[in-house]
Formats: sequence, C-alpha cells, structure tokens
Amino acid sequence: MNNPEQQRAELNRLIGKHLVYTYDNGWQYEIYVKSENVFDYRIHSGIVGGRWVTDQEAHIHSVGNNVYKISWDEPTGTTVSLTINLDREEVHGVIFFPRWVFNDPKKTVCYQNEHLDLMRQYRDAGPTYPKEVIDEFAKVTFIEDCGANRNDIIACAPSELPESFPVMA
Repeated sequence: MNNPEQQRAELNRLIGKHLVYTYDNGWQYEIYVKSENVFDYRIHSGIVGGRWVTDQEAHIHSVGNNVYKISWDEPTGTTVSLTINLDREEVHGVIFFPRWVFNDPKKTVCYQNEHLDLMRQYRDAGPTYPKEVIDEFAKVTFIEDCGANRNDIIACAPSELPESFPVMA
C-alpha cells in the first residue's frame, strides 16, 4: 500500500484498539495501540508472564484490508513482529529472544519503563546468541475500541488487574 492517505486511513482503524490474544502454545498477551507509532503491552502468561511496557515505539503499518504489522526492538535485545488480522481475529507473532532472556526470563518480568538501564545492562552482558525464535499463531479473545493516546488502558501489572478482566485462566 504505497498511497500515504490510504495507509493513514487504514491505520486509523487500528489506532485505539485494545486486544487480548492467546497463542497456540498457551501464552497470553495484551496490546493497546495508542498511535501510529506507539503502543502498550502486558504479558499475562508464558516465560515472561508478568512483564508490562508502556509507550513502546514501533513500526506500525497496514499491510492489507484490516491487516496490520507491528514490529519493534526492545532494550532487552528482544525483537518482535506481529501481524494482526482483525477480520479473522488472529495474530501471528514472531519473537526473537536473546539467549540471556530465554535462559533467565524472570529478569525481565517487571514494568520495563522503570528499569530501562538495567534491561540494557543485562542485554549488553549477554549472551545474545543464539536467539530463541518463537513463531506462533494466536486467537484474539477480546477486542475493544478505546480511542487513541490513553494512559489508563494498560496501567498496571497483570497481577493487579480485577478478576473481571477478560483473561483466560
């Protein structure tokens, strides 16, 4: 999609969306797309379950009708690329974990924004290679439109959410 106006119009359909999705391997994640290049996320289960991040910069693009790509590189050295198909309520994610994260994932389980220097120190100490590649499909189990640029959608750790929050146990 090379037309910038069409790209912006398509992308506006994703901005403000809040989704919870569960990978085929059982890991559950949540994202909220704040703007055309920033989103928040929270990880409910999996090897880094309990981790959450706000204002993560990313490359966010429309790649088809109601299909979007979100890609980013974290201070931990983890790289992620998601393809979100809203019509099929499906996500395909590829996570490239540096070896140190895969060997000791609990080091990253925190509110990352308050520990950026520590995450970079861990990353620089490594080891970073070989990367552990997780390539999985996920089913969207919850979706709502919250509007853009809100700071109250993902604003606490998963453990602090009310019991009524739409997460599978």
